[in-house]
Amino acid sequence: YQRKDPKRIKVILRETNGHISANSNSALALAHGEYIALLDHDDELRAHALACVALELDAHPEADVVYSDEDKIDENGHRYDHYFKPDWNPDLFNVQNFISHLGVYRTLLVREVGGFRVGYEGSQDWDLAMRVIERSGPDRIRHIPRILYHWRSVPGSTAMVIGAKSYATGAAEKVISEHFVRTGITATISPTKGSYWRVHYPIPAPAPRVTLIIPTRNRLDVLRPCIASLLAKTTYPNFELLIVDNDSDDAETLAYLKEISSTTGTDGRAAVRVIRSPGEFNYSALNNLGVEHTHAPLVGLLNNDLEVIHGDWLHEMVSHALRPEIGCVGAKLYYPDDRIQHAGVILGIGGVAAHAWQTHPRGAAGQAHRNYLQHNLSAVTAACLVIRRETFLRVGGLNADQLKVAFNDVDFCLKVRAAGFRNLWTPYAELYHHESASRGKEDTLEKRDRFRSQVEYMRATCGELLDNDPAYNPNLTLTINDFTLALPPRDWPPLK
Repeated sequence: YQRKDPKRIKVILRETNGHISANSNSALALAHGEYIALLDHDDELRAHALACVALELDAHPEADVVYSDEDKIDENGHRYDHYFKPDWNPDLFNVQNFISHLGVYRTLLVREVGGFRVGYEGSQDWDLAMRVIERSGPDRIRHIPRILYHWRSVPGSTAMVIGAKSYATGAAEKVISEHFVRTGITATISPTKGSYWRVHYPIPAPAPRVTLIIPTRNRLDVLRPCIASLLAKTTYPNFELLIVDNDSDDAETLAYLKEISSTTGTDGRAAVRVIRSPGEFNYSALNNLGVEHTHAPLVGLLNNDLEVIHGDWLHEMVSHALRPEIGCVGAKLYYPDDRIQHAGVILGIGGVAAHAWQTHPRGAAGQAHRNYLQHNLSAVTAACLVIRRETFLRVGGLNADQLKVAFNDVDFCLKVRAAGFRNLWTPYAELYHHESASRGKEDTLEKRDRFRSQVEYMRATCGELLDNDPAYNPNLTLTINDFTLALPPRDWPPLK
């Protein structure tokens, strides 16, 4: 082959087996291109793969890293298990190498970081990408939402079974841990389902105060177990409940609110406070009022129909909310029958937004195991959301004028993202959610008119954002919420 095309095909014959890292460095020494693309010896590229990369680089010459979607191909040529990836997603990349295939890197940067490192075999591509990205920036990482790479699946390959190469797990642990050391981030990691990882961020001592704001009106049958589970199960050491009562008139509810408002914590401070907010139900206004009534550095927006599953839920959410680059932090919520109620919000589904994987079984892995992994999303639900109070105030809180009931959390998350923060969803904060128990269903003409007006407002103000969710993929449907293919395909901008 080299004799047939000596200008483009270069061959080096090593005297010793250098395995993947040293072999790749030998090849790197022969590269004269401005970019290198990584291809395993038994995988396949689409015929137009390099053309797509060239067009992307022509449109974005500042790019340091380009990656594409991928799928797998078996020995009979059957393609399956497509991965239509999100755009650059830093928190997901810390626990899953989704760049992987097809990965294209600026050659100069690869050489600056020292190429591939011996001793990281099995995760050598992840290690290289980590070190290159540390010297780049998010606006220089480009995603081509097309399948350009077919990962060969044969017995014993990681394409068939993620954990098939046990040495890769140890190498991945080194890759992630060393990335945090190099970037000055204090964090530890532990393995999780699917041979992926969970990142643990520390909380300072003493733990900062968190005010959990709970709007309510009557419905003692859900409010009482909600408050009881929060107080009895939550292990985070420094929080209070601030109940915003919106015209409760049930005698038992009023008696209960009076009773719990005298509850104190182990530090002698009030564990539960109740404030009154009369008038029409306005979820945005009720939460904004709650934030006004606290000076705690962190606030949590909670529905009054939640029940704690694991006591460390707030610790997990606060650990992310304290990170300066993170805005809204969302939890994983279940219906009482253990079906998923909320695994993040995907923009555009149903016209505005919808909860990912809603009604799927609790253990559903989601696309490429993302239901098991911390990752960035454009929006999360305000049924259980934690954020720094200063960030909440900086973006003006929830929209109490146009979005009194629906979509205020989506709008709020988009404002937080526009202010330069990343929103994050974690599967390690788990609660049950008896959805909309207090405000009821949209079952009257007035409520339906209000809902339609809120949809129209979101489409008018955020339409382009809603139709191009960077945490999703333009090849996936906007009809249902399970990450299936769009049929017929959606219209999206062609390669330039």
